[in-house]
Amino acid sequence: MLYRSFTTSLLLIIGTLFLAARPVSSFAQKVDTIRLKDHRLNTSSLKPGLRQYLVYFKTDRNPKVLRFWMWLRNTQIITRNNEKVFATTQHWYGSDTISYRTGCSVNRMSDFSPVYHSETVNGKKGAYNWGIATIKGADSVANNTKKDFKMDFNEPCFNWNLDIETFEMLPLAAGKSFAINFYDAGFGKPEYVLYKVTGSEVLTTYDRHKVDCWKLVNEGEHAGSRFTQTFWLSKKGHEFLKEEDALPGGYRYKVKMPALTPAL
Repeated sequence: MLYRSFTTSLLLIIGTLFLAARPVSSFAQKVDTIRLKDHRLNTSSLKPGLRQYLVYFKTDRNPKVLRFWMWLRNTQIITRNNEKVFATTQHWYGSDTISYRTGCSVNRMSDFSPVYHSETVNGKKGAYNWGIATIKGADSVANNTKKDFKMDFNEPCFNWNLDIETFEMLPLAAGKSFAINFYDAGFGKPEYVLYKVTGSEVLTTYDRHKVDCWKLVNEGEHAGSRFTQTFWLSKKGHEFLKEEDALPGGYRYKVKMPALTPAL
């Protein structure tokens, strides 16, 4: 998930954060640059269907208190303008109406290039038509607060709101690093974000089932504060199972729920 998203949420929860120094490991790895034109994403690994995640925050200032969200992501294959595309909807459910947010993203099946993206946060909708060379506000969408937005790209980029889906399509392997040109629609500019495969770990799931996973790590700095994101993806099924985000003042955890979880 985007640093913008979880930083904003955590700031609302714990107020002013204090910088906690974290060492950044060095890696002598060859970096694979993930560009749309290279078709390095294995789009057949992205399985359509509903995924539900339990998201919770733990802060240093309130170690006995947790903040919870349920996060639903549903990817379907649909036809849009006579073309097969991935359509991914997102819903965040929290403890109050302010926490609720939605999103909808459309991507080509051939290379996962973004075609359309919208999100509604705090009742305000931002909707965009997304192309190879530019992104601009969708003027046909009612109540679009971003209808006058426009940005030209130096090169095509991926939708950062679909980072998890993108990770599930990466050719993960020991010693690999990936630089992905991500853009968070309506915020800042596209940037290459580095993700490193730091090793393997076996996760124990329900009924003590063992799942061998790759650990994918992103480390960086935002507004003078260090952060680390770690993602666990199964080797066999390319399935995102867990995430841990460490930043000054607290942690955010994300765990995939079993298929028996009722669909909200």
